[in-house]
Amino acid sequence: MIFWEIFAGALGGIIGGMGMGGGTLTIPILTVFLSYAQLSAQGINLIAFLPMSIVALSIHIKNHLVAFKQTWLLALIGSAFSLIGALIANHMSNAVLKKLFAVFLIGLAIWQLIELIRSKRQKADKKEE
Repeated sequence: MIFWEIFAGALGGIIGGMGMGGGTLTIPILTVFLSYAQLSAQGINLIAFLPMSIVALSIHIKNHLVAFKQTWLLALIGSAFSLIGALIANHMSNAVLKKLFAVFLIGLAIWQLIELIRSKRQKADKKEE
C-alpha cells in the first residue's frame, strides 16, 4: 500500500510542478487504488499541494514566468471561491463528490481533445498558406 502512496505523491508532484494540477491524478489514485474517501483524498491533495506549489512557484519566479500584476486578482478571487467550494464539499456525500469529480475529469478530457484537434487544424491551415 505504501507503494501507491509514494506513486501518488511522485506523480502529483511532477504534474503539479509542471503547473497542470497534480490532483487530477493524485485524487483518483487515492480513491481507486487506496480506497480513501473522496473528501479525504481531496483534503490530502490540498495539503500536499502546499509544499509542491511553493517549490514550483519559486522555480517559475526564478525563470521570470510569473506575471505578478495579474496574479494578485486571480489569487484573491480563487481563494474566496476555494473557501466557498470547501464549505459546499463538506456538506456533500462522498458518492456525490466522486460523481462531480468524474464529470470534471471527463469534461477536462473532452476540452483537451477539442484543443488538440483545433491546434492540429491550425497547423494544417498554416502549411496550406
